[in-house]
Amino acid sequence: MIGGWGVMRGDGDPGVEDGDGTSDGIGGGTGDGEVCEGMLGALLRAGPPASLEDLPALVTEHAGRAGLAHPMLYVADLQQQFLLPLPGQRDETGAPLDRVPIDTTVPGLAFRTMEPVQARTATVAAEPAEPVTEEGPRRLWAPLLSGTERLGVIGVIVPHSDADVLTRLTRLAGLVTLLVQSKRAFSDVYAQLVRTRPMALSAEVLWNLMPGGTFANDRVVVSAALEPAYEVGGDAFDFALNGDVLRLSIFDAMGHDTSAGLTATIAVGCWRKHRREGADVLAAGEAVDDAIARQFVTTRFATGVLADLDTRTGRLVWANRGHPPPVVLRRGQLVATLDAAFGTPMGLGLGLPAEPGRYQLEPGDRLLLYTDGVIEAQDPQGERFGLERFIDFVIKREADGVSAPETLRRLINAILDHQRGWLQDDATVLLVEWRPQSPP
Repeated sequence: MIGGWGVMRGDGDPGVEDGDGTSDGIGGGTGDGEVCEGMLGALLRAGPPASLEDLPALVTEHAGRAGLAHPMLYVADLQQQFLLPLPGQRDETGAPLDRVPIDTTVPGLAFRTMEPVQARTATVAAEPAEPVTEEGPRRLWAPLLSGTERLGVIGVIVPHSDADVLTRLTRLAGLVTLLVQSKRAFSDVYAQLVRTRPMALSAEVLWNLMPGGTFANDRVVVSAALEPAYEVGGDAFDFALNGDVLRLSIFDAMGHDTSAGLTATIAVGCWRKHRREGADVLAAGEAVDDAIARQFVTTRFATGVLADLDTRTGRLVWANRGHPPPVVLRRGQLVATLDAAFGTPMGLGLGLPAEPGRYQLEPGDRLLLYTDGVIEAQDPQGERFGLERFIDFVIKREADGVSAPETLRRLINAILDHQRGWLQDDATVLLVEWRPQSPP
């Protein structure tokens, strides 16, 4: 890391800390503040009309005026294994940029830790990070963050490193993140860029249906992961914050074909329709049950968990429709398996739980919802990944101070490694951390 700088404050705002642990605010002196504001203002005016492909040139033009030379913009691939350069970029030697591994490089370190880091030199991105020095040009890397959603990284060359330079970079990274977000939905360029191989039809449908993989505010962090990213059949997740209530769902549709994708699509769509009309988890689950049954001539079904979390009080209410029960982790231990409110899978018309399950979370608790593909993943010798290994993995990453999004990224990689890179079933995890800033 870069000394004590670049640490994300609790509100998600990139802050710059002085040696005594206090923040120096937006920038250093008035002159530096004017340089920073001038760079951001010019880019903000030029950015909206530009296409995604135009962004690298615009950032290069305006960042250079603030002493941030040769910017490189990368976004993470769908599986978050590589950082991929936006089109048309070249390094300071004129060579085209190539993809960069996330797990073994300096820019990958910025992505993993969600903090700025410094490369050993100005030109080599794959060397280990080292403490900041005041001497000689260096390349600094900063994550492109929208709250807790990690889009990618930006790297710049600077003649020296200090708090003012880091402030310019972190604020530039914030604006670039907004510009990338504003453009990725209106062109196929972003979708084509972050894919490393062709996508199955069911996966195409489901990825466009589900929300982003992370969300956070001052009370709750939500993170989700799903594999196999390009061949997913019937797994899906959904979440939305309505006032104080976080409404969650996870689904696992029968099969691994396009019909499974359609079943999951109906489940998510029906859940959204009825929750937006004010239905509770029992009524919404029954509506999904009926919608799937009406749609298919032959029997199709989906298991799932529908849940509401009051982010003010920590009260959790859920209905389980034939799905693996969620678990609660607290201070490095499994404290609850939520096996109440158990009903039949949706689409069979066989009945629902008599009443919802209820549980009181404590501040700092982590709630895990998952599909059976997580714990049933088998290695070539037939050994399952298993619930115990799954829970132990999450607990250890929490003890290491790893963020929820990074924990799930590493978990999916561990499951893929266990099954030698190819899953026999969809594996989906939804992790919710309740972290109120003050007691309920």
